[in-house]
Amino acid sequence: MEGGDQAEPVQDGESSHGRSTAAGSGHNETADSSADVSDATEGDGNAITFRSMVEDEPARPDSAERATDERLDDGDLTDPVFYLDREQSELAFQRRVLAEARDETNPLLERVRFLAILTANLDEFVRKRIGGLDRRLRSGSDERSPAGRTTDQRLTDALSEAGAILAAQARCYSEEIRPALAANGIDIVDYDALSPAAANAARSTFEESILPTLTPLTFDPAHPFPFISNQSLSLAVLTRRDCDDGVTFSRIKIPRNRERFVSFEPGSQFVLLEDVVRSNLDLLFPDVEIVDTALFRVTRNAEVSRAEEADDMIEATESILDRRRFGNVVRLEIEPDAPEAIVDILARELDLTDRQVFSLPGPLEYRDFNRIASLDRPDLSGPEWTPQPHPRLAAAARDEKRTIFDAIRANDVLLHHPYHSFEKTVCRFLEKAARDPDVLAIKAAIYRTASDSRVIESLLTAARNGKQVAVMVELAARFDEQNNLEWVERLEAEGIHVAYGTIGYKTHSKAALVVRDEADGVGLYSHIGTGNYHSETAKGYEDLGLLTADPAIGRDLVRLFNYYTGQTLHGDYEALLVAPVELRERLRAVIRAEAERARAGDDARLIVKVNRLEDPALIRELYRASMAGVEIDCLVRGICRLRPGIGGISETITVHSIVGRFLEHSRIVYARDGGSERYYVGSADWMQRNLDDRIETLVPVEARPLRDRLDAILETLLADERNRWVMRSDGSYEPVPAGDDPVDAHTIFMDRARRDARILNENSADS
Repeated sequence: MEGGDQAEPVQDGESSHGRSTAAGSGHNETADSSADVSDATEGDGNAITFRSMVEDEPARPDSAERATDERLDDGDLTDPVFYLDREQSELAFQRRVLAEARDETNPLLERVRFLAILTANLDEFVRKRIGGLDRRLRSGSDERSPAGRTTDQRLTDALSEAGAILAAQARCYSEEIRPALAANGIDIVDYDALSPAAANAARSTFEESILPTLTPLTFDPAHPFPFISNQSLSLAVLTRRDCDDGVTFSRIKIPRNRERFVSFEPGSQFVLLEDVVRSNLDLLFPDVEIVDTALFRVTRNAEVSRAEEADDMIEATESILDRRRFGNVVRLEIEPDAPEAIVDILARELDLTDRQVFSLPGPLEYRDFNRIASLDRPDLSGPEWTPQPHPRLAAAARDEKRTIFDAIRANDVLLHHPYHSFEKTVCRFLEKAARDPDVLAIKAAIYRTASDSRVIESLLTAARNGKQVAVMVELAARFDEQNNLEWVERLEAEGIHVAYGTIGYKTHSKAALVVRDEADGVGLYSHIGTGNYHSETAKGYEDLGLLTADPAIGRDLVRLFNYYTGQTLHGDYEALLVAPVELRERLRAVIRAEAERARAGDDARLIVKVNRLEDPALIRELYRASMAGVEIDCLVRGICRLRPGIGGISETITVHSIVGRFLEHSRIVYARDGGSERYYVGSADWMQRNLDDRIETLVPVEARPLRDRLDAILETLLADERNRWVMRSDGSYEPVPAGDDPVDAHTIFMDRARRDARILNENSADS
């Protein structure tokens, strides 16, 4: 491949990976630190920042350091002491998200948004991880994890830590964020704090527009216990008809199709919908005594068997959706002052143990707080970000004599979202292909996409224009199954060939191929990305994409799409690294090659940027490389089972985590390779499921300008002082020290994109 994007120049013409970074130079001190992050204090009257305080992070065992001297000689890197617990590592990430909500240097409404993100994250964790452990325990499985822990131990500790984070979230809201909102004119008040006029308006609103939507379901000998849907907010009510009768239990579902934040007076005073319902129960239960109430919420298991998928994948997916709806309850969240009678009824009827019952103050459900975070208050929000056009693609769009295909054929294009607009790059690429008379065929692999997807609309347009269109839609994309089923129906209605997935594997690769009739033959134009073809998430997820006319990459995608539709797994790829065919072995070879160079005295270097680093076999390879002297930086957003900084094992490994305005989602692998340097980007995390049970793709980046841009991205992330945390060897994290003007990678990337767009506009104006 020739040419490519113009990158940010590297100082003195040297790759940043040839120099020590701030994190690298302080690595040993960080790794050997025995102080827990939670020991930090706020200071005297200073604003709380996540640089100075992480609330309640639990202490972790330091047995790995003690075990090194005893176990190093036998070379047994499978010893559980060298691996962190998966669930605890994921929950450590959620604590970093909570720290963003607590950070007073963040705009207030951004802090509210992080509360909502934390709830969504923990809900998914409970549904998937807690649900999966609960399912294993019920089946009698007691297989130990790589960290040597039983299923019951993992479940107990995960529930305990998840509960602690939820309690910290509730304190963050009640003690920090709610008062700050009120101080800025956004007052979320209790119902009994309303003025008489507002209370009268609230009662009228309840009677006219809320009461008709409510359905109380009673539990007594004549009525079975009501079904309680997943993550629905409910009110339990105990009533009594006269003083001699016992109490009756009823459940009221708080409607999700009504505004959660109800306002009855001009300004920004809000009452939560559940408070309005609770305070007007006499209208719902006339002529009875309201004995007691309790707000509660249940979470159901999302882990269901896929054993029957091989027969009919659409029917199997629909069956999974039905069974997930009725999955067993794995968590009950309930108000702390709930009467024992209500707790007992719920725990008994939902088959819950004490450890699955979380007593929590506050709203219980923060996802709806995105409504508050979206209020039109620029003074409380961060500066808006508008993704920018990619300069080279935008220049081609303004040139009547050139097409987007001319631009890609001239030089490969590296996209960096959300700094580069997804809609003005990837969507435009597919839209132009759908209308180009010379395009013969379009193929795409869809894992997740928006409900109003421009990508899907382009594929439909292409089919209507007589082009051959083939689409791989992964029906097993968890929590997106229903959306994908609906898209399959629309695509097939236009005569598009749709593959639903591959038996035994989940298709996670993100790729599209355009086949074009050109003067010198058939041209193959490829897009390979790290993120989904989803225009909404592309506004907040950091991802990379490569647009290329490289024939070898195009031929590899032809083979890959033939596998999707023909079910014949091709094992001979020219350029791509494909799982489960050879990706694991190729990654292992890259790591081992660096280790060999280090043993030979060369300057060896690896950088791995992934969302999760969990695969024990690749972790062992990294340990061996570190023992050989390879300098290794792992940028891991979430789960990381690797222990850095263990004497004699991982002394040269530093684990970083970036948590900030945008969700880090790209995957990058860098190896110095004796000065030749290798760069790969793609869809695969370093997890066993991604390497062995999913179809994933990594693509090598060959063009020097694109490599320079990747180098600048990695250099900036490793220098970040605003969003970066560093892991200790016990699995806890500490924020990096920040100067007076801390380096903020996300801000730097936004500034670069704005600068490039400005230069483009200036050049256009001059021409």
